[in-house]
Amino acid sequence: MEIPFTKMHGLGNNYIYLDLFRFEIKEEMLPRLARAVSDVHTGIGSDGLILIQPSEVADVGMRIFNKDGSEGNTCGNGLRCVAKYVSENNIVSFRKFWIETKANVVEAAVELDENDDIKEITINMGEPRLKREQIPMLGGPASKIIAEPFAVDGQQLQVTAISMGNPHAVFFVDSIEDAPLHELGPVIEKDARFPEGVNVEFVEILSDREMNFRVWERGSGVTEACGTGACAAVVAAILNGFMKKGERICVHLSGGDLFIHWDKQGQVWMTGGAEVIATGVFYLS
Repeated sequence: MEIPFTKMHGLGNNYIYLDLFRFEIKEEMLPRLARAVSDVHTGIGSDGLILIQPSEVADVGMRIFNKDGSEGNTCGNGLRCVAKYVSENNIVSFRKFWIETKANVVEAAVELDENDDIKEITINMGEPRLKREQIPMLGGPASKIIAEPFAVDGQQLQVTAISMGNPHAVFFVDSIEDAPLHELGPVIEKDARFPEGVNVEFVEILSDREMNFRVWERGSGVTEACGTGACAAVVAAILNGFMKKGERICVHLSGGDLFIHWDKQGQVWMTGGAEVIATGVFYLS
C-alpha cells in the first residue's frame, strides 16, 4: 500500500504526518503503521505518527500514535506542526483557528515574517489539570501532587504531577546533565501509581524565567522535545514557588527553546517553531 506522508519536527520532536483530507486509511491499520513508519531501520524513523483530518467541532482534527503503536491524547510539538501544515497547504485560510485533539480543542495562531512565511506558532494549551484523579495518579482523587515524596528504584525523589491533556511527572534536579533520565524514565513511565502511564520530566531551574528540561515520553522514550511537557514543567515550577504566574518562561529543551506563559486567567500558552523535513511515499506491506 502506498501512503503519502510529510515528516515534520518541532525542536527535533519528529513525527510522520498523514493528510487525511486527501486520502483515507483503515482504523485497524493505524497502530501497525505507527510502528512501521517509526522504525529507524526498516521504516522512515520518527517519534510516532500523527493524522491531520477533518473535524466536526473544529477547523481541523489531529490524532497522535506513539512509536509503540499506542494512541496518545495530545502533543504540543505536533500541534504546532499541524498548524504549520494546514496553513501552508490551504486547509485553513486564516491565521487563528481551532484544532481538535483526543484531549480537547485548542486555539492555534500562526505569525508570519516579512516574506509571509510562518515564523512561529502559538497554541493555547488550556488550563492545567492538577487534581490526582485528572492526571490520573492513585491516591485521594481531589488532592494535588506538589513536591510529594516519591520513592522509586531505591531513590527518594519529589514529584509534582500535572495533566496537560496527557499525564506528566515533573522532578526538579540540581543539574540537568546528571538527571537520571535513561535510568528512571522508563521505570517511572510504567509505575503502577500512574494507571495510564506517565511522561517523565527532569527540570533544572536556571532563574525565575528560565529552565533546562529533559523528557522521557510515554510510549516513545527519550525525545528531543515535548511541548505538553514543557507546559507542565512551567506549571510545576510555579506551583513550587520557583517562578511566577503571568511571566513568559524560556524552556531549554534538547532540540531548542519553547516559550511558555501560564496567564493569570489560568490558560497555558506555548510558542515555538515547526519545520518540514521531507515528503514522500511510504510502502506498507
